[in-house]
Amino acid sequence: MADKSPVSDQELGFLSHLYELRDRLLRIVIAVGLVFVCLFPFAKDLYELFALPLAGQVPDGMISTGTIAPFLVPLKLALLAAFLIALPYVLYQFWGFVAPGLYRHEKRLAVPLLVSSVLLFYLGVLFAYFVLLPLIFTVLPAFVPDVATYMPDIGSYLDFAMALFLAFGIGFEMPVATILLISTGMTTRENLAKKRPYIIVGAFIVGMLLTPPDVISQLMLAIPMWILFEIGLVASVLFAKQVSIAGEEKAAKETAERDAMDREYAADNDDDSDDDLEDSFKRTLVTGSSTAANAEPAAWADTAASARANDDPTAWEDDSYTYADEVDPNDLQYEESDEYRPLTDEEMAAELERIDALHTEAKDTDAAPQDTGDSAEQDAATEDDSGRDAAGGESDATDDRVQDQDKP
Repeated sequence: MADKSPVSDQELGFLSHLYELRDRLLRIVIAVGLVFVCLFPFAKDLYELFALPLAGQVPDGMISTGTIAPFLVPLKLALLAAFLIALPYVLYQFWGFVAPGLYRHEKRLAVPLLVSSVLLFYLGVLFAYFVLLPLIFTVLPAFVPDVATYMPDIGSYLDFAMALFLAFGIGFEMPVATILLISTGMTTRENLAKKRPYIIVGAFIVGMLLTPPDVISQLMLAIPMWILFEIGLVASVLFAKQVSIAGEEKAAKETAERDAMDREYAADNDDDSDDDLEDSFKRTLVTGSSTAANAEPAAWADTAASARANDDPTAWEDDSYTYADEVDPNDLQYEESDEYRPLTDEEMAAELERIDALHTEAKDTDAAPQDTGDSAEQDAATEDDSGRDAAGGESDATDDRVQDQDKP
């Protein structure tokens, strides 16, 4: 059976993570749904409890202007309450999905921060419900004109209160954010203490953005955020030892991983070098005879080529072009300035004549050695002919003497 490729293994791992995320999201939906089913029969009573901060300050009560608002608004409140009640389980599911990818020192820091973040969110919601809402609805009716009756709608009250709950739940996470900034090394406790004025201004800006458009809500959120920031600075001292231990464990873990990667890389290089040496040795054995047979002619050819190159300084030139080592600056066509100027007709004609003269001179130079070689060949042929004639004369004289001796 063929082995699985790394790509298929990677895709399988990604799909397994998707399946796990799907399962955990289904568990979250089921948990919230179960809590909602339990709260649904008490949705009306739940809304009456939710409206207590307003009902005690508005004697005329509340109104419902929507057609099906008396049914949908308590249903919406029950669903939001179910999510708040199931929030610890929701965060636990997310933690279960993320935790396998964290180191031990990261888990050691994440668990207390996760628990404290849930508690601080609940604390922010309770602060908005028990402190802020009664204060707001104590002050707001005083600004109502005499010709109007202050009777808030049940839907608008739910939206207003939920916005406050969310804003104060997030705002009360300031200590967790402070500890995270210090523990991750993004900043230090001393730097945050020096930047306290900017953080106070930022708290008021966040209060303005998260809360409804009234000064009371902004102040009631900005001031607790400032106080919680100071609490976070104090808590960072308590977490300092744990943060240092986590940092040491992280450094040791990273060092061990780097050492393991270095050893693996060195082992792979050793294997590759051994394979390369074996392949080169085999190639040497196969090609050894042919190399030995061709070694002497090849060496002679290299020696002859190097000798020709040393004797002829223009051996590297081809038949069409020659390259001069030095160029006379007077032969260059340029001006004193760097500006481009086209040649005039007279200059162009002179340049063409100069080029033709160079070509003619080059042709004459190439033809001169050839003529010398032809004359030398003719002289050699004449000498050969005269030598043959002389030899022929001597042979004829010898034949005559032989004939004279043969006569009686």
